[in-house]
Amino acid sequence: MSGSTQNRPRSRGRDGLRPQKTAALLAQRIVGEITDGGLQQGAPLPPEKTMLEEYGVARGTLREALRFLEIQGVITIKTGPGGGPVVNRPGSRHLASIIAMMLQLDQASFRTVLEARVVLEPELARRAAARVTDEQAELLHQSVVRMRETLDDEHAFVEENAVFHETIAEIAGNPVFTMVLASLTWICDGTPLGVQYPMASREAVVAEHHRIHRAIASGDVERAGAAMAVHMGDFAAYLEARFPQVLDAPLRWDQVDP
Repeated sequence: MSGSTQNRPRSRGRDGLRPQKTAALLAQRIVGEITDGGLQQGAPLPPEKTMLEEYGVARGTLREALRFLEIQGVITIKTGPGGGPVVNRPGSRHLASIIAMMLQLDQASFRTVLEARVVLEPELARRAAARVTDEQAELLHQSVVRMRETLDDEHAFVEENAVFHETIAEIAGNPVFTMVLASLTWICDGTPLGVQYPMASREAVVAEHHRIHRAIASGDVERAGAAMAVHMGDFAAYLEARFPQVLDAPLRWDQVDP
């Protein structure tokens, strides 16, 4: 078997399964070339004419593949002179949007996402405490400082809350944890469902973030996990007491902005 045949995606038509569409295969190839070439965010991809010649596909197929990658946040399409596809990096909100869509189709409730966070986050805090560096500890500290300085801005509070939890997931050292936890944090925001965070609630969160940061920065694995467990338990209790209708409301895709 030649090398070119080995590397070609296998058609499964004889097995009764649909072969992958050419546009989907092309999108996968482009992503492979982005990663293999080490292209960073902002790097331009070749112009349409060059890609048509290189890939040997119809213009409609190429544009469908690029449109798919744009929807997924992998590229952006710049218009006007000198425009074209540019490498992007999809953020956690993109994955959150996909997860929210699937959860809506499964008729899952807001409570299911909260329960997942209650289970996952203490373990991530423990892992973070076990491997944190001084620089990473400072990132957590700065997040606490920013949240304290913007207590009067609920939108900024929600944004910084996501940053704090995502940073802990990153420190834990596994990109799967980072992507999944960050996405669940966006879905679990609750503000699109009417959840509000009055000043007293925000002040309590800042205090708990401070305790979590200190435990992680000191490398105290058990204290970090316990502090995060208390934090998530308090969040769940707050929702149960103040917004019980939200917990059992079915999740909707349009509650997460990509």
